[in-house]
Amino acid sequence: MSRLKINRFIKTPCGRAKYAELESRKGILSRIRLFWFISLAAIRDWNISNPDQIEDSES
Repeated sequence: MSRLKINRFIKTPCGRAKYAELESRKGILSRIRLFWFISLAAIRDWNISNPDQIEDSES
């Protein structure tokens, strides 16, 4: 997944840092842990507003 797509699901700074750490690791168990982390982080961050979106849009 690209960074822009994953930032829609993982919204907290600590979650994004953990994602970057897990993404850099190699190996089958590391990949399984990465996908497990993405699944749980997306569920936990479901109701959190995305900090990357501009809130004061007038258009």
